[in-house]
Amino acid sequence: MRRRSSELTPGKAWQSNQEIHKLEEFRDFILYVNDTVKTALQFLKIGYDAFEITGCWVNINAPGTSHRIHSHPNNFLSGVYYVQTQTGADTINFHDPRIQTNIIRPPVTKLTAGNTDQVVVSVRNGTLLVFPSYLQHSVDPNKSDEERISVSFNIMFSSFTENLSKPLW
Repeated sequence: MRRRSSELTPGKAWQSNQEIHKLEEFRDFILYVNDTVKTALQFLKIGYDAFEITGCWVNINAPGTSHRIHSHPNNFLSGVYYVQTQTGADTINFHDPRIQTNIIRPPVTKLTAGNTDQVVVSVRNGTLLVFPSYLQHSVDPNKSDEERISVSFNIMFSSFTENLSKPLW
């Protein structure tokens, strides 16, 4: 998908197209994602007839590259699989979706889960995270000397994809 000869310069990122889930080379990965999503939906006690991947793409972040805060509209679940991470490029931030929490921001003496507006999740090679698509998330700058590589995806109920707009990229 990306030629090795086109190395990324510091601060730059590369993304594949959003349809790699349709490639035969990703078949086993997609089976793994589907099994994980089924487990997540069962855990959430969500009844569904069928779901589908509405997009799946590779992300490569060179040293110095970050990814701004964003969400994935017109999807129910989103996820990311970490192919290559290393110290300094091994976290993702999930931001509190309750905008009301910003109304009063008293000073804190120590950050805890109860007084912060984000959760920082540490990841390693092989980590697969699934989360609500509405949940805003971001990635801090890659502080390592190597590229960070991940595969992201979105999930929506098949019956909804016929009636809602396509995912907003």
